[in-house]
Amino acid sequence: MPLWIPVTLAAAFMQNLRFLLQRHLKVTTLSTAGATWARFLYSAPLVAGLVAGYVALSGAVLPGTNARFWGFIVSGGLAQIVATMCVVALFGRRNFAVGITLKKTEVMLTALVGLLVLGEAVSIPVVIAIGFGFLGVVLLSDPPKGDVVLPWRARLFNAASGYGLASGLLFGVSAVGYRGASLALEGGSVFLRASFTLSVATMVQTLALLAWLALRERDEIGKVLASWRVSSLVGVTSMLGSLGWFTAFTLQTAALVKALGQVELLFTFLFSVFWLKERSTPKEIAGLVLIVASLGLIVWRAL
Repeated sequence: MPLWIPVTLAAAFMQNLRFLLQRHLKVTTLSTAGATWARFLYSAPLVAGLVAGYVALSGAVLPGTNARFWGFIVSGGLAQIVATMCVVALFGRRNFAVGITLKKTEVMLTALVGLLVLGEAVSIPVVIAIGFGFLGVVLLSDPPKGDVVLPWRARLFNAASGYGLASGLLFGVSAVGYRGASLALEGGSVFLRASFTLSVATMVQTLALLAWLALRERDEIGKVLASWRVSSLVGVTSMLGSLGWFTAFTLQTAALVKALGQVELLFTFLFSVFWLKERSTPKEIAGLVLIVASLGLIVWRAL
């Protein structure tokens, strides 16, 4: 089995756990920007320490950077910040499962951005798998039973839909940006290139969000530091999940990695049912079946 497959599965699980913890911070303590900054603040030193430890123990040399690397890393990092803020903001508008699934348009958008920016096309079976996944997302994102049924224009043009589509596009930009940055590095093993790229990205994101909070939400800085018990767990799960994503992006195209990453929806379903005690509708079950079909096609294609 190609290495990128188990790495992606592990990354999706850790990302799901991280979103669960961020949801707790968002609904109990922090603002959207604060909950987002907590992720980067507490993961940045962990990733930097990991890179330093690897270099010291292996005797490897840090990869060389260039203008192409910095262009990809800055654009990808900033896109991920805004995308994460969109997802966190969704938590106040939908239940947990729907809030996560709305951002899953990123799979189709990642394939498009990857084609436009890196020239990485996807095969017909992968396109079919992405289509199955998208249909599954549509079913999973249906408004919960009991919500007011709005006209189609109101359902399409509302804040929740805007957050979901924006996060999908921006996560696509960040995924392609990180793959481009990792491939642009000069030298180094797959793990070193992935972890070094992640380390630089999280540092850029930490500083950028700190500047934003200092200007707009200064009180949130103290709140994030005070919430260290939960925020540090967000940092750990963020580091583990992001390291998996970055390694997978280094090994495989962003579109294929994101397509398999839809397994996160299965983890979300289990969390929402068994932890949050949320009920699932027949449409949501049908959506999950389509997601499973999509994952099966991706793995079959990879093998």
